[in-house]
Amino acid sequence: MSEAHVFTIKEAAEQTELSEDTIRYYEKIGLLPRAERKENRHRIYHPEDIATMKLIICLKKTGMSLDEMKPFLNLSYDDDLTEFPELYAKIQSHKEKIYNQMASLQQIIDFIDSFESRFNKTGSSAVPACSISSEHARKPMFQK
Repeated sequence: MSEAHVFTIKEAAEQTELSEDTIRYYEKIGLLPRAERKENRHRIYHPEDIATMKLIICLKKTGMSLDEMKPFLNLSYDDDLTEFPELYAKIQSHKEKIYNQMASLQQIIDFIDSFESRFNKTGSSAVPACSISSEHARKPMFQK
């Protein structure tokens, strides 16, 4: 592969928004393969390494632990995830958690929108309930 298609660790960090230390750590724990080195021993990364780093970032955003990610990183882009039932179930579970988080966050946004309109007198005065588990519940801020 030509030199034009490789990145220094600094460039890889910029491309992925990972820190250089994080990239080194991911190599150390085997999440990323050991980087190739130039004659001067500086690390070089290829576009497929950058893609793997971006995949790690994406998997991390699902709430997956670094150890849980390893089997996913061993898959090739040609693999059919449904042929790996355990991995498929794991990613579906993380996906379901994200959908639940999105629904919860939407409920909070709806509450805030209604709360704002109540005090701006621009909309309905009814404030929708924002579900809070009993352990986090506290006395209402405003009572009539």
